[in-house]
Amino acid sequence: MTTATLSSKGQITIPLLVRQKLGVDTGDRVEFIELANGQFALVPATEDVRTLKGIVPKPRTPLSVEEMRRIIANRGAGK
Repeated sequence: MTTATLSSKGQITIPLLVRQKLGVDTGDRVEFIELANGQFALVPATEDVRTLKGIVPKPRTPLSVEEMRRIIANRGAGK
């Protein structure tokens, strides 16, 4: 098991083996995700926002501005 020590400033140096397995390097960001009370996972937050391109498909037929306004108005009216 790999361990690290918390400094007086609340900082932890992530051990080399853990950094290598996470694929993180100097300047990279990591996220702390709460798994359960008192337990967290450390995951790399290194994905570029551009990797999200194409997740939402383009509409089959483009809508006109008037069509968009009509749809928005109908939803606002509870229809």
